[in-house]
Amino acid sequence: MTVKILSDSACDLSKEIIEEYNIEILPIIVINDNKEYLDNITITPKKVYEDMRNGQVYKTAQIPPNVFKDKFTEYAKNGDSVIYIGFSSGLSGTYQTSLIIKESIIEEYPNFDLDIVDTKAASGGFGLIVLEAAKLAKKGKTKEEILKAVEFYKENIEHIFTVDDIEYLFRGGRVSRMQAFVGGLLNIKPVLHVEDGKLIPLEKVRGRHKVFKCMLDIMEERTKKANLKEQIICITHGDDLKGALKLKELIIERFGAKTFIINMIGASIGAHSGPGTIALFFLRENYIE
Repeated sequence: MTVKILSDSACDLSKEIIEEYNIEILPIIVINDNKEYLDNITITPKKVYEDMRNGQVYKTAQIPPNVFKDKFTEYAKNGDSVIYIGFSSGLSGTYQTSLIIKESIIEEYPNFDLDIVDTKAASGGFGLIVLEAAKLAKKGKTKEEILKAVEFYKENIEHIFTVDDIEYLFRGGRVSRMQAFVGGLLNIKPVLHVEDGKLIPLEKVRGRHKVFKCMLDIMEERTKKANLKEQIICITHGDDLKGALKLKELIIERFGAKTFIINMIGASIGAHSGPGTIALFFLRENYIE
């Protein structure tokens, strides 16, 4: 029996990848002017970024319990073996909700074979974990083999990213009002990473060119045990494909990397990071099956 891979829209995988590897995606809710939308279903990231550039404010809400209940019940009735790979618990309550609903479903279907994973990851880092699990599932690997790979990715995935406008980090509570004001005046671009599932500032750099150099310096420091030529490097962006492609070019020049996934950051994360965000994801050590 093929293991089913379920995830949510914060993994920022393309429609093509989702379809190719038969990944099921639950959409996170995006809110604007008291209207609710489903991330990448009833609203596109492009629309969200265009509105944000025009001053509109978006918020997000976690996947409702009834959505988990309906999906888990469907799997349980079919006798499926399932892994739900979730958005970082440090950034969303979705993971915790899924655990609660699992307990209620198990009461009715005690033989339901469901594992739930807190990736402690977001966007492309989250997506690389989901993609590896889906690839292994498509190959017919056992659930134990898939979970082992997922754990390796969780422990080794790196997120390095920058935002174009520090104001969006202020709105999300990541920097103070004074930091946002001064940063905006001085054209300061913060470089951040994810640590234990939460966003942590690393550096403050002035100008996009210096930001990319800083990101690559961090990448080099953190991949001393890795061969980037044999990895999938993921770059996601907040409606800034030109910036993403420039970063890709610099990575190829410096490290000789060959395989990339480039995709737009979905509305569920973009609502907090804003247009112009550039994020880079890779493994500290290469995974060997």
